Amino acid sequence: MTSTAPRFRLTELRLPFLGAPMAGGPSTPALAAAVTAAGGLGFLAAGNRPAAGVRADVEEVRARTDGPFGVNLFVPQAANTAAPGTAVDPAVHRSVAAYREALEDTARRYGVELPDTDPADDDGWAAKLELVEALRVPVVSFTFGLPAVSVLARLAAVGTTTSVTVTSVPEAQAAVRAGAHLLTVQGPAAGGHRGTHRAEDVPGEEPLVELVAAVRAAVDVPLVAAGGIASAADADAALTAGADAVQVGTLLLRTHEAGTSAAYREALGSGRYTETAVTRAFSGRLARGVRNGFLDRFTNMAPAAYPQVNQMTKPIRAAAAQAGDPEAIALWAGPQFAAAQEVPAAEVVRGILRAPTGP
Repeated sequence: MTSTAPRFRLTELRLPFLGAPMAGGPSTPALAAAVTAAGGLGFLAAGNRPAAGVRADVEEVRARTDGPFGVNLFVPQAANTAAPGTAVDPAVHRSVAAYREALEDTARRYGVELPDTDPADDDGWAAKLELVEALRVPVVSFTFGLPAVSVLARLAAVGTTTSVTVTSVPEAQAAVRAGAHLLTVQGPAAGGHRGTHRAEDVPGEEPLVELVAAVRAAVDVPLVAAGGIASAADADAALTAGADAVQVGTLLLRTHEAGTSAAYREALGSGRYTETAVTRAFSGRLARGVRNGFLDRFTNMAPAAYPQVNQMTKPIRAAAAQAGDPEAIALWAGPQFAAAQEVPAAEVVRGILRAPTGP
């Protein structure tokens, strides 16, 4: 009989630290391995990355470390049990068309064309799911929705520990009922995308420590606190509130091992930018990023339409990054982004948890 007991548990970590999966470049095998080597749990980001690339990333992490690591998958609309169905409301079609028109001048300025959109794009869901199952990845986490009970059971059957990102008590309870071994509890200060289970939902503003305490009172699985962990004091508060570990992303963006683009790195450390805001402008999903020209101009125009908005803005973002222009890059980061430093990832891990210097 196949066991569904997870192979990995948070208590096995030397330090209760997870490196946040950051799609679009920042997450690399080198970064994941460095976090694991420092005593935490490193993550790869499979979102918007082909299955072949994810396979290569997993193989590289395993070549770099014998320790545990995780892979994060985006849950597409078609596989999201929290928002079943793939039909797109005609009003959404109209709002996407209007947003396309609004973006045309910016696209011309960067010398790119806006692509056609495909609301049914599932980001290679089946292939990636088969891959992490076949490779027996120690931990697989899910963002943007709640996968089916059968998906979580399928991974558990090969010894994989599963985690689901949640932003509320009801989402947490649903994830536990579905069979998740862990929950990543995401607060409002999180950099990057909010992990609501439906793209159109607006998450609450309950501070992370209060949200962790509320989820802790409602479920009986290990919790990872994420969103705004930028100091040892932040980590202490989250752990005291009931989290079993903390997850950090923003402070890793400028580390030596991160794949963050040069323009992105420079923007975070330049002092030119001072604020973050939550926007749908880049992807159609709510996400927190550094306020730049694109965010300020398009936030009030962008519809709740993922992945269509993400597909439309992709060539603009790529051209801006290539040109070294941070004004049209999605500079995902939490409010304390100025604290991110050009240091080895191990220094971030040890600093957040007040761990002594050493291997």
